[in-house]
Amino acid sequence: MNFNYKKIIFSFGIAATVVSCSKLDEYNPSGSTSDEVFKTPQGMLTLVNACYVDQRNYYGKEDAILMSEGGTDLWFNANRASYANQLTRYEAFTSVSSGTSRNSYTTFYRGLNLCNAGIERIPNVTYPTVAERNQREGEMRFMRAFYLMHIVKFYGGVNLKLTETKEPNYMAYRSTPLEFYKQIITDLELAAEYLPNSWGSEASRATKKSALGLLARAALEAGYSATGAEAQTYFTKARDVAKSVIDRKDEFQVKLWDNYADLWDPAKNKQVGRVAGGEALYYITNTKENLASNYDGNANRMHLWFLTQYSNKIAGLTQTQDYGNDNQRRLMPTRTLLDYYNESIDGRYNGTFQEVWIANVNYTWTATDAARYGKNSSIVGTQVRAGIDTIMMITKKSVANKSARTYMVFDRDSSFNANGTIKGSDVFVPLQKFKYPYRTAVNAQPGFNDIFLIRFAEMYLIAAEAEIQLGNTANAAQYVNVIRTRAAIKAPVNQTAAMQVTAAQMTLDFILEERAREFAGEHLRWFDIARIKNQNNFASFIKAKNPDITAVQDYHRLRPVPQEELNALLNAEEFGQNLGY
Repeated sequence: MNFNYKKIIFSFGIAATVVSCSKLDEYNPSGSTSDEVFKTPQGMLTLVNACYVDQRNYYGKEDAILMSEGGTDLWFNANRASYANQLTRYEAFTSVSSGTSRNSYTTFYRGLNLCNAGIERIPNVTYPTVAERNQREGEMRFMRAFYLMHIVKFYGGVNLKLTETKEPNYMAYRSTPLEFYKQIITDLELAAEYLPNSWGSEASRATKKSALGLLARAALEAGYSATGAEAQTYFTKARDVAKSVIDRKDEFQVKLWDNYADLWDPAKNKQVGRVAGGEALYYITNTKENLASNYDGNANRMHLWFLTQYSNKIAGLTQTQDYGNDNQRRLMPTRTLLDYYNESIDGRYNGTFQEVWIANVNYTWTATDAARYGKNSSIVGTQVRAGIDTIMMITKKSVANKSARTYMVFDRDSSFNANGTIKGSDVFVPLQKFKYPYRTAVNAQPGFNDIFLIRFAEMYLIAAEAEIQLGNTANAAQYVNVIRTRAAIKAPVNQTAAMQVTAAQMTLDFILEERAREFAGEHLRWFDIARIKNQNNFASFIKAKNPDITAVQDYHRLRPVPQEELNALLNAEEFGQNLGY
């Protein structure tokens, strides 16, 4: 898929939910109006392509990480900084305080409006074949469901807008979350019917497996919004759709990769979604070969935000391509997240985090540095060889005899207080999943990794969670054990048997932990907690797991509707703000 973002122009009015208009200049050779342009397959294709734009405006950017991972049990502000406190600590979080939350609201509704415009107009377009027409509608249905999922998850039952906004409309009405999910499911069922298994060489378009993956998520969420027999129907659907993706893995040319760490090897990044036998059901593409096809010059900056401060520590360790640009640190792992892993049997810990740094400059220990890092004077004069010797270790464990080791050691006791709060050191165990060692310079920001939004592994955990809700814990354990078999360390001792779980262990809290181990940092954590923890235990769960977050309240399970959106409504009082804001 080749997007020319510089030629796609959006102009929106007072409020994204109620006032918007759009102009696309990509295909307009004769100065025709958009209504005329979009009556042709070529013109409609520009509108289909435009439907993807706002997800690229969100994912790979800072807003997505803060909205979807911040403020959970897994992460806190790196170095205890005060950055984005509304989302990371829930402090002074109001309808006007968080630019990130406001920006995201507008982004999702803007993308939704483009999808609505295309879905309304495509019946009037004459295509060479019905299949081509259906495929394009399938893309827009998928993207509409994608935006609606984000709107309802973050903001709850707000305005379920299903028609194009062409002129000012100062009235808006709420729908229930379940009404959102019913529409999302309808769109995704049609998308799954219409979309092809593959677009060939065109990367990052929605496919049949993408629609089914998102459908499994939506049905699971719907189960939590419904009650009684209706909830059981949705949980059954979530299980069945996830199972269908698993059963059809050969048809979809998707599989679990043998080694979890390989998913995050930057040299293999493009294979995970684009190559037959990859693990991504849906991904956002970024490329350094054709910069115009990315949303902007920074493309994917996820490689920046989970890194620790490693440079400027000691003369034997300088900023490098492989270790990353550590100048924009945002989030550090909590002790809870690190302790979710049993790293002696679970390979996902080393596949997710980095604990050891090899010197990249020859170095000889000085008396000054020995004193600075609490070393015995006996190590003064010890040589550390570049490319061979360890210069720094940051670990979740407590380390004995730190003073005698010929490298810097920052351990559990250096990072955390006894109660699990963070001491505030500028070093911590960093997440390394998103590393990008191919930057144009060591301190460059742009990254061009693809972003995996739905992985095949999630189908097993969705099926397991649904089975728990249906009372089938033995079945749930079977699904989880597939994931844990892949995750098990295989050498020098095969830990597969030790990684297996039983039906008795199958609880929703276990699923929350397992999803953390599998998907840490992958834009899912806030959704998971908001789904599984209800309005009576959302805050208590976060406070218990992340004791640095003290201001969170149960109403924070939703973000506020931006105040400027309410100000634009004539029926603002009727529409109302989300509870608590």
